[in-house]
Amino acid sequence: MRTHDLIVIGAGSGNMVVDDRFADLEVAIVEERKFGGTCVNYGCIPSKILAYTADVADTVAAADEFDLDAAFGGLRWPDLRDRVFARTDAVAEDGKAGREDSEFITVYTGHARFIGPRRLSVSTDQGTVEIAAERIVVAAGGRPVVPGPVADSGLPYETSDTVMRVDRAPKTLAVLGGGYIAAELAHVFASAGSRITIVEKSDRLLGGPQDDDIRAAYTEIARSRYDVRCGRELAEITGEPGDLVIHLNDGSEVRADMLLVAAGRTPNGDHLDVHRAGIDTHDDGRIIADEFCRTTADGVFALGDVSTPVPLKHVANREAEVVKHNLLHPDDLHTISHDMVPSAVFTNPQLASVGRTEKSCRDEKLTYRVGVAEYSDVAYGWAMQDRTGLCKVLSDADGAILGAHILGEQAATLIQIFVVAMNFGITVGDLARRPYWIHPALTEVVENALLNSRWPTPCSL
Repeated sequence: MRTHDLIVIGAGSGNMVVDDRFADLEVAIVEERKFGGTCVNYGCIPSKILAYTADVADTVAAADEFDLDAAFGGLRWPDLRDRVFARTDAVAEDGKAGREDSEFITVYTGHARFIGPRRLSVSTDQGTVEIAAERIVVAAGGRPVVPGPVADSGLPYETSDTVMRVDRAPKTLAVLGGGYIAAELAHVFASAGSRITIVEKSDRLLGGPQDDDIRAAYTEIARSRYDVRCGRELAEITGEPGDLVIHLNDGSEVRADMLLVAAGRTPNGDHLDVHRAGIDTHDDGRIIADEFCRTTADGVFALGDVSTPVPLKHVANREAEVVKHNLLHPDDLHTISHDMVPSAVFTNPQLASVGRTEKSCRDEKLTYRVGVAEYSDVAYGWAMQDRTGLCKVLSDADGAILGAHILGEQAATLIQIFVVAMNFGITVGDLARRPYWIHPALTEVVENALLNSRWPTPCSL
């Protein structure tokens, strides 16, 4: 058994933990798949490049609205796919090569499992090796959930890990699930010419941090573009490859060339046998980690999707910085906060959110005000011919911002105004009136939402 000073399991955000300050240690990085993790290879980055291309396609297709003579002739899927992954694959390969060239880092390419406290077995192409360390960082990420009827059918399906690399866009695509992954990839493949059917068990698309008003508005937009089947669940899949029949629990059917399973993600802790190391998990499989990112096992930290309650890349990166500091400075520990974490969905239109929803304010019996503004009420919204965009802000009796939600062009950028204000304690009144707001700019929709803040009717107490 080889002993290291530090082992990092997972080379996504976990790879950020190790820098030159660890050069006096023997460090091991264990990665089963590609360096860069989900974000670089299967998630954030490739999907956003694809989504931006889909935005451009939608803009060209809408040229007549802007009195332009132009026509959208189609999307060259193989060329787009190759452009996306030429870039991300190079990032992954360079990341691995840089670590392999390091004098103080050993890279193990294989699957790690705990065989005891701070002891691992790693299955590699060359065989199984056992390694140990006084300190271990678990950053093994998560994986797509595949419902039993899909897995048991024996028929082909795609997940977010695979669908962006397919050879061609299908003529018909059935999407199982109505969350952010489903929304973004439906947008991408619709722009590539696929006819989309979305099957979602709840009565509206998108859950999680999205406000009910935003969810309702987006669901109506999606219905105008796709065949949306809300309130339905998968019962069975039959047919054959290229001609799938998705049977729903209400007796209806969906026929499709391809099935995309976007039914959520689950942490990878169960694939690591973490309990053998004394590492406890939550009921949903997440590794239990405290505010210092320490697990229940001495010397073992966890970060990212394998443990966090907020599985977003920017959260994993922040947790990696906390773990790095705490490894280097065990007598001066930093903490992680999961408050005021923003999120965005890169569909068309974009959605973005931070803080509480109106429902969570009611559930917590908070006294709150609501401010709403529509894109169509500001001059730049007129320029964009926008008919659906809106901004919603929630605040308390003292003007503190409780949450904000945006549906529309550049929502992921506009939300950052609220993120900064909430983190620095800037009130609704001060944010609305103290800075200049450029006219005519899209930021005026934020200004108007702030100025429109008033008590809901009836007032929530």
